[in-house]
This record gives sequence, structure tokens and C-alpha cells, in this order.
Amino acid sequence: MTADSLDHAVRLFNAGEYLSAHEVLEELWEAGHGPDEGLYKGLIQAAIALHHFQKGNGAGVRKLYRGHRRYLAAYLPRHAGLDLAGFLEEMQRFVSPVLVAKEGAEVAFEFERRPRLAFDADPR
Repeated sequence: MTADSLDHAVRLFNAGEYLSAHEVLEELWEAGHGPDEGLYKGLIQAAIALHHFQKGNGAGVRKLYRGHRRYLAAYLPRHAGLDLAGFLEEMQRFVSPVLVAKEGAEVAFEFERRPRLAFDADPR
């Protein structure tokens, strides 16, 4: 894993540029299927879930929600300098309105309240 690439992906993710973050994370995942493979898969699924949320695709959010949690659970509470436990809490809080909404119901994506990834030294 290159720390610079992960840092770049986190910056994109936190800016709400989920497709771009996905691309960087996918490059990391494809570069080496090692002990961090599940970390990258989980972050990729989280990014795409939030992209679907931005686009009003609740079915896409629901499809990816469990997967990102399953992949990241193996790395809790922290891994690669990331506070994954805090991130999963933020994701659950932010996405839960979509998860409980009726099929086809629109749930607003509140950009300022979106979940963010934080490195251990980052202030919350």
C-alpha cells in the first residue's frame, strides 16, 4: 500500500468525490491482493454506496451497505491509520434513513453531514 495513494483516496472521499475515490482505491486493490484487500473493498463499497445516495438510488445504497461493513469489520477499530470504528458509526447514522425508507422514497443527501474518513491524527 502506498500511503500517498490512500491519503489521496481519503481526501477525494471526504470531498464527496466518491467516483474518483473509488478509482484510486481500486488501483490500490488491484496493485496487490494482500492483507489490506478487504480494507480497499470495504472503502470502495462505501464510496459507491454514498455515490448512489447522492444520485437518489436507494436500492444501490442498500445493496452495498452490508458489504462495506462486512469487509471493514475485519480491520476494526483502526487500520492503516484510519479510524474505521468511527467511520462505520458515521456511515450508519448517515445512511440509516435510506435503509428504512420505503422503496422509491427519496431521502435527501445532506452533503455537510456526510461521513468522512479520518486518520488517527485528524481532529474530528
